[in-house]
Amino acid sequence: MKPKKSLLNPYLLINFLTVTLLPILILVVSVGVFPNFSEYNPYLNYMIAIVTILGVFILISWLFFYKIRKRLMHLQEAMAKPAGNGIPLPIRIDKRDEIGQLGDSFNKMVHELEISRHREKEEEALRRQLISNLSHDLRTPLTAIRGHAYRLKKESLSPKGRESLDAIDHKISHLGQLLENLLSYTLLTSGKYPYRPVKTDMIRLLKASFTGWYPAFENMGFCIELKWPETAFHWEIDPQWMERILDNLYQNINLHAKQGKYIGISADAQLERIIIEDRGPGMHVESSAGGAGIGLSIAGLMLQEMQLHWEIETNEHGTKIWIQK
Repeated sequence: MKPKKSLLNPYLLINFLTVTLLPILILVVSVGVFPNFSEYNPYLNYMIAIVTILGVFILISWLFFYKIRKRLMHLQEAMAKPAGNGIPLPIRIDKRDEIGQLGDSFNKMVHELEISRHREKEEEALRRQLISNLSHDLRTPLTAIRGHAYRLKKESLSPKGRESLDAIDHKISHLGQLLENLLSYTLLTSGKYPYRPVKTDMIRLLKASFTGWYPAFENMGFCIELKWPETAFHWEIDPQWMERILDNLYQNINLHAKQGKYIGISADAQLERIIIEDRGPGMHVESSAGGAGIGLSIAGLMLQEMQLHWEIETNEHGTKIWIQK
């Protein structure tokens, strides 16, 4: 689509008039004002005309390109200053030339981005609602299956039957944990997960959070190494969130680092730092337990919300996680 007006039209017209009419005008004025001037220096009039033409040509060119630069800088500023939603605001178009056409294309792009962002928000809200509904709807049949599995445990079964029943119960527990993580992730990303920060004794919280996991790791033959400092340190956090983070980290070791048979938990009161480590194959290796790492994603979101930082060092010899302010 060609622009209605071209930038070059006025520029070429003014320069054409400068080259054709200005020399005639200079000569007429020179002869009229100084009729005998050419007798003293016949070439001076021509030199004056050439210099004047060159000067006017340079001035017109400078003004022309200055206006173009000014309009382009205005367009660049509009692109570099996005609004609150991250999308630039449309610009006003005064002239329908090449730059005006460029501005019109920019406005169309902004409009398409706004439509895309709105559609993306609607799809995200629909996806979150779907995940929330599925999580709630699947809890009821899982509870019923778990009840029947518990009832079957009281019946007389062969060793293979009891082994299969234990495997079913384990998978049900794992699936329940995945659904809980999925629901939590949806609530966190939508800002609907309740957050109540209080001043918390981190050593006491660490000890309490691992109390429920200690028998499980002990029964699996893990080497458990706990190092608590003599002095405590406090963080302004939500204790339930922190317990959820630690549970997800313990669960990750339970599912993916069993072969290492080691879990170490320590704290440094001076640096106000928590350290959790294992001797599994590393996070980059896929485990037979599967999983999409949603537990770690939830931990990352919660730590970020509580303004805590974590660092993960993982290789084929194990994984080490530091959590600190």
